[in-house]
Amino acid sequence: MAKRILADQCWGVVIDVQDFFLAQLGNRALRTRIETNLLNFARLLAYFRIPLVATLERPVFRKGRVPQRLKRLGETAQVFEKDFFDLTKEKKIADHLGRLGRRQALVAGCETDVCVLQSCLGLLELGHEVYVIEDLLFSSARNVEAAIARMRAEGAILLSYKTLFYELIAAVEGGPHAEKMSATYGPFPDDLPDSARR
Repeated sequence: MAKRILADQCWGVVIDVQDFFLAQLGNRALRTRIETNLLNFARLLAYFRIPLVATLERPVFRKGRVPQRLKRLGETAQVFEKDFFDLTKEKKIADHLGRLGRRQALVAGCETDVCVLQSCLGLLELGHEVYVIEDLLFSSARNVEAAIARMRAEGAILLSYKTLFYELIAAVEGGPHAEKMSATYGPFPDDLPDSARR
C-alpha cells in the first residue's frame, strides 16, 4: 500500500553535519551546495512546523559543532551529541523521539555508509517509516551504492528533496486550507536545491 508523507506525522533529522566531515569532501562547491540544501531542508520543515533533530558525533571538540554557515540549523533543531553510529542507541535521543510521537522520519546528513545507514536501520527496528533524502546525504567514501541498496532492502524509502518538497505542499496547495496557511506562515519558501533545478 502506498504511503504518503504527512506533515503532522513526520520529523526530520540531520545526522553529524560537522566541520570534520564536511572538510573531507574536498570540493568547496559541493560543500557549499550541501550546506545550502540542508538549510533549505530546515526551512521547509520549519514552514510546516515539523520537528527537527540534529546530531553531533563525539568528540565534539575535535569534530566540531554545527558549522557557522549552518548556525540557523542549530537554532531550529533540537541538537544531541552521540557516541553511537546509530542515533537510536542514545537514550536521550530515543526518549525525545518517543515524546514526539511521530512515526515518519525524514533523514539527511552523513556519512551515508556509516551513521546514516546505522541510524536508518535503528529507526526501522523501532517501527518508523524512514524516508532518506538522497541529495541531502554525503560521505567521505566515493562509493556508497551498497549502503543505499542496504537501506532500500531493509525498507527505507529513498527520494529526492524535490519530491519531498512537492509532496508536502501538495496537501495544501489549492486545497481549502491553502489561503489560511499562507496567511499564517507567509508565502511558501522557494528553496529547491541546486540539484533539483537541473
